[in-house]
Amino acid sequence: MNATTLALAGPTEVAKALAARAKAHRLLRGWTQNTLAQRAGVTAASYRRFERSGKASLGLVLKVAHALARLDDFDRLLQLPPARSIAELERQTTKPTRKRGRI
Repeated sequence: MNATTLALAGPTEVAKALAARAKAHRLLRGWTQNTLAQRAGVTAASYRRFERSGKASLGLVLKVAHALARLDDFDRLLQLPPARSIAELERQTTKPTRKRGRI
């Protein structure tokens, strides 16, 4: 899947595409599923399930990415857009005050 296709896909499709990419990286290194699972510090069964179905915890995905030297790819995930004004920059950098009760 390319970036345009992923933008139109749902969470299940994105998870499967991510698992397929992890598998491709694993195969490029010539590693077995057991080797990658061991290097990532996860069980082989959990990794096999991830590769087969895309189902995994965020922790497992991050450990696999780390073992594949791709953890930096997650740095861009969920970043705030750049501020377009000083006021917007100030809003982004100040912590919101906690409010008690319902609004």
